[in-house]
Amino acid sequence: MSSALTDLFPHPIVQAPMAGGVSVPRLAAAVAEAGGLGFLAAGYKTADGMYQEIKQLRSLTSHPFGVNLFMPQPEYPGASTGSTGAAGAALPYRAAVDVYAHQLAGEATWYETELGDPDSGREDGYDAKLSVLLDNPVPVASFHFGIPAPEILDSLRRAGTFTLVTATTVEEALAVERAGADAVIAQGVEAGGHQGTHRDLPENDGASVGLLSLVAQIRETVSLPIVAAGGLMRGSQIAAALAAGASAAQLGTAFLATPESGAHLLHKQALTNPLFTRTELTRAFSGRPARGLVNRFMREHGPYAPAAYPEIHHLTSPLRKKAAASGDPQGMALWAGQGHRMARELPAGQLVEVLVAELASARTALSSGGDLR
Repeated sequence: MSSALTDLFPHPIVQAPMAGGVSVPRLAAAVAEAGGLGFLAAGYKTADGMYQEIKQLRSLTSHPFGVNLFMPQPEYPGASTGSTGAAGAALPYRAAVDVYAHQLAGEATWYETELGDPDSGREDGYDAKLSVLLDNPVPVASFHFGIPAPEILDSLRRAGTFTLVTATTVEEALAVERAGADAVIAQGVEAGGHQGTHRDLPENDGASVGLLSLVAQIRETVSLPIVAAGGLMRGSQIAAALAAGASAAQLGTAFLATPESGAHLLHKQALTNPLFTRTELTRAFSGRPARGLVNRFMREHGPYAPAAYPEIHHLTSPLRKKAAASGDPQGMALWAGQGHRMARELPAGQLVEVLVAELASARTALSSGGDLR
């Protein structure tokens, strides 16, 4: 790992930025205080909301932390520009959104709410959030769903911010390196939540690569430091990722069950609930591939959900919120990685300590030719 990042936190453990209210300041602070790198998730927040969370986090810890931004999304092929009138709206992707909305009408009736407006915006306040980060620099910034322009990465670097960008393939990692990021987050198919693919092409569904293979391939191709992400729940798994060529490991689901996490209680309980036995990648809730616990909503609507992010995210948002408010996990987006059954309900700081001890034990076993367990 680059010394610029190594100097920021003593343990090679990064708490993943989980949007939707999970990665709150108290969670990031607890991880940072324990020697890991805590992260805030700016996705789905306003620029001011992000700024307020940064201020709160700085009041809780003096240790370095990171902030994650979602990249603005380009329109899908065939999207209407609005200049062709009513006929122009009946284009493939837009029509698919309308058909899916019709399919979800029964869900809206069931939860006694309205569907959201699919045209609520594609930018996620990106420019305003960048302005905040340039005016009030944070130690680390990461980006999901694409790569910032080289001049933006350079501006953040000059402001003293270390930059990371998610990649799900070797080709994406090469693009991250060319753009001038300081490190790449290698996200394997095992990861919970949204896959950070740079271009969401439906024909690539099912082509994602496992974490260890991805890390090894990127390590042989790209000179950037690698942060491994995807299904990591134990120190022995972190040791394996580091042995494959990563410099640090990013864990999300492992921290989701901690008391500091802002995840809904039903979401935390579902991780180890025997009712939810497996995860799948689905477009059902957002229109982009994301891994979550298989529930009723995913089973009934996943096969029909179109590739249309963030339109589908906006469309289903009221349904998901109403399901949570009514205590129904079968209608919630229960994002989780493949290792969800290994979740431990430990305080975040204690979890970091346990992971560090497990990592040290695994490294000792690995160096002596013993068992990694």
